[in-house]
Amino acid sequence: MSRPGLNSTGAEAMAEPPVVIWHDEVARLLRYRELIPRLEEALGSFSKRDRAELIQPVRSTLPLQKYNGFFGSMPAYMEKSGVLCTKLLCFYKREVGSTLPSVQATVLVFDPECGNMKAIIDGEVITAMRTAAASAISAKYLMPAGAEVLAILGTGTQALSHYNAFTEMFTFKEVRVWSRTRESAERFGRSVGGAVTACDSVEEAVKGADAIVTVTRSTEPVLFGRWVKPGAHVAAVGACRPNWRELDDVLMKEAVVYADSREGATSEAGDVIMSGVEVFAEIGDVINGTRPAHREKTTVFKSLGMGVEDAVSAKLVFDQWENKASKL
Repeated sequence: MSRPGLNSTGAEAMAEPPVVIWHDEVARLLRYRELIPRLEEALGSFSKRDRAELIQPVRSTLPLQKYNGFFGSMPAYMEKSGVLCTKLLCFYKREVGSTLPSVQATVLVFDPECGNMKAIIDGEVITAMRTAAASAISAKYLMPAGAEVLAILGTGTQALSHYNAFTEMFTFKEVRVWSRTRESAERFGRSVGGAVTACDSVEEAVKGADAIVTVTRSTEPVLFGRWVKPGAHVAAVGACRPNWRELDDVLMKEAVVYADSREGATSEAGDVIMSGVEVFAEIGDVINGTRPAHREKTTVFKSLGMGVEDAVSAKLVFDQWENKASKL
C-alpha cells in the first residue's frame, strides 16, 4: 500500500498514521553506497552554517543518574529537502561485561508544513551506519595515501559498522581488532567473515596502522600517542561526554584535530575539552575546500554524531520504504 511521501501536505498527510519501520527493515533498506555520498553533501552543507538550508542545534541531554546514563534529543531541519526529524536516544556508561545495550535510539520524522508525524524509525541501524559513514568520509580526506593497515579498538555494534563501511570504501592488506578480552576479538573476526587479526593489546593492534578507529566504552584513555604511527588517521567515536576519553594528551596535542561539529566537540568531547586542544576544522570545511586536509600529518577526527546525519539517513530509509510500498 502506498503512503504519502516526506513532502506530502494537507489533509491526506495528516490523516495517515505514522509509518513504523523496524530494525530489520531499516537494515535491508539502508546501504553505504547510497548513504555515504548523501552524508558527505550534508556534512558540507552543515559547515556552511546557512540556516536557510539546514538548522541543527547541539544535542541536548538529560542525565539518568540512577542508571548511569543520559537521555538525548537530536533535532534537525533540512528546508530544501523538506526533512524535519529528531532522534531520541538513551546512552549509558556500562560496566565491562554488561549485556545491556550502550545506546537505544528512535528517529521520528515529521511533515514540516503540517507538523504531523510521518514515520517512527528504529534508530539502532541508522546510528551505527551514519556514524561509520561519517568516519569513512573523514578517512577519505585525511587518511594517508596508500593506507594498508586498519585497526579497530572495540568489538561492539559500532566496531562492526565501521568494519563494514571501511572495507567497502577502501582496500586494506590487514585489519586488526582489539577488545578487552581476546575471546571478543576472535568472535568479532568470525562474525565478519573476513581476514581479521585479533590482538592482545592496543599497542599491538595500532603499531604501524595507517587508520585507527576507536569505538570503545572507555571513559579513560586507551590509545596513547607514543603507539601511533606519524601520519596515521584516527577516527575517535567513543567518549561522547565532557569527562570521558579514549585518546591521551600526547596524541591529541600532536595531531591535527578535525570534528563533525566544532560546537559539539567543544561542549561534549572529553578528548578535546580535557586535552585543551583546538579543533582545526570541521570535516565539512575540508569537503567544501575552505580548510586543508593534512594527510601528511597525524590526524584525529572527533565524531560526536549530529542530527543532520540522522535526518539524511531517515529520509533515505523512508524514501526506500515508500518506493517499495508503492509497488505492492
